[in-house]
Amino acid sequence: QAQLVESGGGLVQPGGSLRLSCVGSIANMDYYAIGWFRQAPGKDREWVSCISTSRGTENYEDSVKGRFTISRDNAKNTINLQMYNLKPEDTAVYYCHADQYYSGSYYEYWGQGTQVTVSS
Repeated sequence: QAQLVESGGGLVQPGGSLRLSCVGSIANMDYYAIGWFRQAPGKDREWVSCISTSRGTENYEDSVKGRFTISRDNAKNTINLQMYNLKPEDTAVYYCHADQYYSGSYYEYWGQGTQVTVSS
């Protein structure tokens, strides 16, 4: 069964760092665009970052620009989100998402999420 599995979340103090990983068991995963989303308590899920398929073009939500870095290793079906200078407002459950359009159909997968808590 195709799936995404996140790891790397935890409790960190403000200004600290975490590295989230997402490992996928999806066929031809290198043809999928991969994104990270997050959902804080009482708030809607929001997009954080994404990376494209071939060129690996990266995009970031404004509040994380310069602090987060997304990368992918297609040989290992792994996508990482390196987070620096974490702030309390980064506290959320972080989800990995993969999607693609192929032959007129849309395919997408979500991970189960990993909790990131930024607190002193």
